[in-house]
Amino acid sequence: MGDVVLLQLLRVLGEFLLTREAQARLGMLGLALLVTVTVGVRARHVGLAVGTAVVFTLLMTQA
Repeated sequence: MGDVVLLQLLRVLGEFLLTREAQARLGMLGLALLVTVTVGVRARHVGLAVGTAVVFTLLMTQA
């Protein structure tokens, strides 16, 4: 049970840090893309998640 809690805590911390980085570099567009990736993953909509992740990655490399 402790491993599950630790894993969830690390995931939340990672999402928070990635969100802060995206907002700092790309503003609201980066935040919107990151939310779209998260929604796509949780909804198990692979096309949406992968497409948005590719766009997000390309924008982050340009920023």
